[in-house]
Amino acid sequence: MSVPAPNFEHMSELEVSEGISTVDAAPPLEWLETQICELAGHLAAATCRFLVLLGDFDARRGWAEWDLPSCSAWLSWKCQLASGTAREHVRVARAMRALPAITAEFTAGRMSYAKVRALSRIATPENDADLAEIAGPMTASQVERFARAHRQVSQADDDAAYAERRVRWHLEDDGSLAMSVRLPPAEGAVVLQALRAAARDLEYPHDVPAETPAGATAPDQKGTAARMGTPVADDQPVARTSLADALVDIAGAFLAGKIASASNPDIYQVIVHVGQDVLTGYADVPAETPAADDPDADARSIGHPAHPRRCHIEDGPAISPATVRRMACQAALSWMLHDHDGSLLDVGRRHRRPTAAQRRAVRERDRGRCQFPGCQSRRTDIHHILFWSRGGLTNLINMMLLCEAHHVIVHSLGYLIAPDPGGGFTFTRPDGTPMPASPQLPVTDGDIAASHDAAIAPGTIVASGYGDRFDLHQTIWACFANARIAEERRARDDAITPRSTVQ
Repeated sequence: MSVPAPNFEHMSELEVSEGISTVDAAPPLEWLETQICELAGHLAAATCRFLVLLGDFDARRGWAEWDLPSCSAWLSWKCQLASGTAREHVRVARAMRALPAITAEFTAGRMSYAKVRALSRIATPENDADLAEIAGPMTASQVERFARAHRQVSQADDDAAYAERRVRWHLEDDGSLAMSVRLPPAEGAVVLQALRAAARDLEYPHDVPAETPAGATAPDQKGTAARMGTPVADDQPVARTSLADALVDIAGAFLAGKIASASNPDIYQVIVHVGQDVLTGYADVPAETPAADDPDADARSIGHPAHPRRCHIEDGPAISPATVRRMACQAALSWMLHDHDGSLLDVGRRHRRPTAAQRRAVRERDRGRCQFPGCQSRRTDIHHILFWSRGGLTNLINMMLLCEAHHVIVHSLGYLIAPDPGGGFTFTRPDGTPMPASPQLPVTDGDIAASHDAAIAPGTIVASGYGDRFDLHQTIWACFANARIAEERRARDDAITPRSTVQ
């Protein structure tokens, strides 16, 4: 039994020899090599176009329309990329917006995505052109080695950092805590390692982010929901949002240990005072509107102990009702009865949270991941599908896992959640639009050349080097020497310009 040879379009041949014909003979290796190299150039140019569009989409916060916590979450959900791959694509797309020389080489198909990904970790607008030129003759693996060594040389160890260690904090107008920490390298490494351990993110090495200049605001400060107008995560290998959550976990674990052994545990607890209307959802009505069963509510201030919409941290700022309802899914609750004047009349017992067995069962069923479409976060809360404050039971059917951001979104925006016959959950947006678990990619015409404007030839993507042995030390020396020479020239030009102006 013979197996037919594969049919290569445009390569059909007919050979006649002594009455025997051979149709669709295998193409020559030279043709295969040419096609592979040319297609690699098309892939590079198309990937560049893809990342340019992604950078624009991220800058315009298009992913926020789907109530996702970050652009990488949208990319993973909508374009079927793995979470780590999506985060790296977003990082590179953001870096490319400030690197015109590297982007130009990428656009023309002369530089692969692997090279651009490595260079984006060390490139700045000042050394962009130099790095694009240096990386031209290198292979992708050599560029990776070069970028790794460049970062190591760039990280200076300043002994004066120990004397400048500090922690500064203040409360913003909205009550959020803003904190700035400066530590020496060794002490900082201890703190960062603890944060990464708390974030369960020690399984692979992490690069020091190079794209955030000193004194600048990090681009991925976390908010709870895109629709609530707060900036949300961007995506370093260890997202700053994950480290922020880890800092809260470490502080919470310390307080939990104190609470377990203290004679007076209340001094270690964070207490939130909440009115009955907040948990039942009536707090969404403007505070100036009196409760239907309490005509005198408007005569009290919002911080009055008997006000039904009271919602604030003890001796601290006010917090949103959505945040409180999210906390109510897991926090220990106790009720206090006040009279009309605010005097305390009675104190009730705490309501039980999910048991350890229930938590294990929910995590096993939901695979330890947030169940919101497009989100695969492993840092999750237990959410009551039918809110506990509205009569929902603390049982397996009524519980699911949601990350902190989507936990707040579900409570604040009113998402509808229903169990799925397949064992999952269906989400419906407040406007009635369903959120599919994995949207189908659109059908394309398959012509990759139509996705970019680069003129691609078989040798476009091939490195311009001659295959010589890569001297890493000489390359690093030349790179920093060129940077020093350029800086000296700029300083000399700045010193000459005023004198020539005076003449």
